Amino acid sequence: MTATSSSSTLQFDVLIVGSGLAGLSAALLLSPKYKVAILTKRAVSEGSSGWAQGGIAAVWDKEDSFAAHVDDTLVAGAGLCDLKATQFVVEQAPSSIAWLQKLGVPFSQEAGQLHLTREGGHSARRIVHVTDATGAAVQQTLIEKVKQSPNVTLFENHTLVDLITSAKLAQNSAPPSINHCVGLYALDNDTDEVLTFQAPHTILATGGAGKVYLYTSNPDTATGDGIAAAWRAGCSVQNMEFIQFHPTCLFHPHAKSFLISEAVRGEGGRLLLPDDTRFMPAHDSRAELAPRDIVARAIDFEMKKGGFDCVYLDISHQPLAFIKEHFPNIYANCLALGIDMSKQPIPVVPAAHYTCGGVRTDLSSRTDIAGLYAVGEAACTGLHGANRLASNSLVECMVFARAAADFIAAELVSQAGQAATNLSLPAWDDSRVTDADESVVISHNWDELRRFMWDYVGIVRTNKRLERAAHRVALLQAEIHEFYANFHVSRDLLELRNLVQVADLIIQSAKSRRESRGLHYSRDYPHTLEAAIATTLFPEK
Repeated sequence: MTATSSSSTLQFDVLIVGSGLAGLSAALLLSPKYKVAILTKRAVSEGSSGWAQGGIAAVWDKEDSFAAHVDDTLVAGAGLCDLKATQFVVEQAPSSIAWLQKLGVPFSQEAGQLHLTREGGHSARRIVHVTDATGAAVQQTLIEKVKQSPNVTLFENHTLVDLITSAKLAQNSAPPSINHCVGLYALDNDTDEVLTFQAPHTILATGGAGKVYLYTSNPDTATGDGIAAAWRAGCSVQNMEFIQFHPTCLFHPHAKSFLISEAVRGEGGRLLLPDDTRFMPAHDSRAELAPRDIVARAIDFEMKKGGFDCVYLDISHQPLAFIKEHFPNIYANCLALGIDMSKQPIPVVPAAHYTCGGVRTDLSSRTDIAGLYAVGEAACTGLHGANRLASNSLVECMVFARAAADFIAAELVSQAGQAATNLSLPAWDDSRVTDADESVVISHNWDELRRFMWDYVGIVRTNKRLERAAHRVALLQAEIHEFYANFHVSRDLLELRNLVQVADLIIQSAKSRRESRGLHYSRDYPHTLEAAIATTLFPEK
């Protein structure tokens, strides 16, 4: 059901921030017994999950194995994946697919069996999909189920402002022995009122931070809200330097962030220079099927070397019927822009695609703060390491949503954490601020941030570039702090505040890694160190 807002504290058993696959899965798993609120800053359907084209990786074929899927993930992760987390996800993946089938997701079939495709970095066909619009189909199914649940209250157009913790509430007294998340403040974008939500358990499922870069395949909602809020609340973050750039985003003035699926290369697509020269075999023996970081760097290298605006992805050697069957949405979108992929190559460029790092969690999705969990792209579970293997993200959402739901259900049965939420939460105080009279400052800072992050903290990095980025982000943080302290909050201001915070975390992490590994490539440190060590940042107490 959909909620209406009021100025009093809104109480639930579980708060879920974000309405992608991770958030919706957790809500469905918890809702049979508990009161759940889903807060999403736009419409429920506007998260990143719905944009996922390729599919969901799971061992399904009898010729495949868990060991092979684990090994492929570890290789793509450049030695930095957590083995226990990787095994946990891979072994739970088939049951996650079965759960989606039970809910009614219409996966593509062939001869009465699930059709499996292959993507870069995978040694076998194990990508379960719904043609080339898997995320949209899964999201539509889950949204319908959530809206039918009487125990789920949906708060659309509500933007997370900050988390409320017992430590923050006790700032002027002795700190609690255990810091507990007891709720959050959220801005009702329609009324400009900041509401207070209270619950013993809060799940951050807010997605990644692709909008910190000028070019991204992500929707406008990907502004790192959960990562930034968790950091401000006292959580550690991990591996934030590893931003995956998808190799093939459609390059066209009228195409906003349209992704050309990894599966196009998996089904034989070849990357070409403007003169039709194929270049990937010169960069990696796996050619177009190399992991994304290698392909993205190869494209970046060729574009800079030749001064090209883009390269081209060609699958025109496949029959038209094959293309329409496997890539109907990509075919239709390209055709609408005058590109017939059955007859001509598709112009593509790399774009920021996936945040491999995030809020550090354990195998139950728990963060450093009791009662606070992170799931999906906002979390760093250890699965992705230094580079995410294609189609491992959606299954991670489901596996860790279930892990969080199982832990929370056990805690609610035992009443663990309930004492902390018996606290009376203060209402949001905006009595000493005024309406902003120069909103142009926000849009200007937003543009500046995304441009210098693209130029200085992109696919290839140097010490000098990172220092320049660090200097600029410090100036922006000071400006935004002053703006935040003196004016009423707005969604644009909150998103900019979060993006600048996440940018700072990315830069700090990148500066601390003195090697090249996976998605982090430094010209000053081109070699990979023998020991693979995660980058963990801790907030100042």
